[in-house]
Amino acid sequence: MSIPELIRQAATRFADRPFLKFQDRTLTFADLDHHTDRLAGALAAQGVRPGDRVAIMLDNVPEWPLSWLAVLKAGAITVPVNVRYRSADLAHILTDSGATLAVTSPEYAPLLHEQGVPTLTETSGPVPHPTVRPWDLANFQYTSGTTGFPKACMLTHDYWATTARTMAEFLEPRDDDVMMVAQPFSYMDPQWMTLTCLVAGIPVAVLPRFSASGFWASAREHGATLTYVLGTMPLLLFKQPPHELDRASRMRLVLCSAIPPRLHAALEERWGAPWRELYGSTETGLDLLVRPEATGTVGTGAMGLPPPGKEVEVLAEPGETGEIVVRGHPMMRGYWNHPQATATAFEGGWYHTGDLGFRDEHGYIHHAGRTKDMVRRGGENISCAEVENVLAEHPAVLNVALVPIPDELFGELPKAFVQLRPGHEPGRQTALDIVAHARRRLAKFKIPAFVEFVSGFSLTPSARIEKRHLLQPARDQRAGAVAVEGEPA
Repeated sequence: MSIPELIRQAATRFADRPFLKFQDRTLTFADLDHHTDRLAGALAAQGVRPGDRVAIMLDNVPEWPLSWLAVLKAGAITVPVNVRYRSADLAHILTDSGATLAVTSPEYAPLLHEQGVPTLTETSGPVPHPTVRPWDLANFQYTSGTTGFPKACMLTHDYWATTARTMAEFLEPRDDDVMMVAQPFSYMDPQWMTLTCLVAGIPVAVLPRFSASGFWASAREHGATLTYVLGTMPLLLFKQPPHELDRASRMRLVLCSAIPPRLHAALEERWGAPWRELYGSTETGLDLLVRPEATGTVGTGAMGLPPPGKEVEVLAEPGETGEIVVRGHPMMRGYWNHPQATATAFEGGWYHTGDLGFRDEHGYIHHAGRTKDMVRRGGENISCAEVENVLAEHPAVLNVALVPIPDELFGELPKAFVQLRPGHEPGRQTALDIVAHARRRLAKFKIPAFVEFVSGFSLTPSARIEKRHLLQPARDQRAGAVAVEGEPA
């Protein structure tokens, strides 16, 4: 089924029920259908045709999901853009995707215009009725892969619809359920959560941003019963001072990717709700989940079992660690403009996640590290090659390598090893100058937290830096490095 069909079906079934709940505005299922028709008409009036790519660069406002779904009604393809992107990362996304138009706000419009991409100015037009099939592309969802710059995962209408139906069946929605979203809509999670609620006929309450201090107050305010968190969010929530109303919300299930095993039981005890693991990726959607009744998994790090239609294996003997691979349905069609990367990712008919894992005696898969050339900073994936490319533009930099180093709060932080050009001194001011350059070109979360100067690098036969030599396990990676986290630009 296509997403426009899901919208019209939901508008008929659930009509005047509240659906999208924002701070100052609530839209019903019928409102959704009406407003997305109007926006689809505006897009068509400004020249958008089936197959065109339309970027969306907005904060968590009603116009984000409305624009996304309107683009799909127009038969076009959505390119979600992180609002924290600046010239370098924005240029890559817009150029690679071939976006012909953008939907944005006055705050971000100048950035898009600098890249030569016009913004939506029409407000209405005749409603287009293109033929939209389940296998047509819906999103170019950019993700940091194993190497190189972020690549666009080509996601179909069926990918989204299948994910939404699978999650709706897993959640067993109730009439009084409310899903709460705290992540930016440009990410995968608010999108699948919204479509899950569309299928289930329940409201989705969208927060402007994640706030550790305000998260549970928002849950109480909205009467939220379901939510999803990831990355540093659990630890940041747990570090908040205990509150007398911690157990006063209606929350009945918290889904989370990478629940800290040592805190799992304490998280459940403090907020009075089960926390259950969910594992997947942009490329493959939902791959593993732990059912609410599986109390024996609490604190074990188990990531669960595959949903119907998916197979997940570990390329190793039972009990041994190996790469986690996935096949089945749904799955991305491939990486846009990267046929070789697509072929490599699907070698042998399985999608190679780059994650390492092992299977326990109960059949559950556990995470055990990664093989990817990237940094996982909280909930953000950072392409090492992308940051290295920007750092290398600085006139003082001869060569550079970005690597992840362990961090208690964020899981990993990016550290840059820098070889300087002759005539430049390896001091704190040089490190600050290099990082200041990066801040002007990249989103804040991609900026190195530490800089270490080196006289040279060990290279592979193909003249690539051997990063494994930079991260000796016994070494304190902060010792000898310049800490630049939080320094002014």
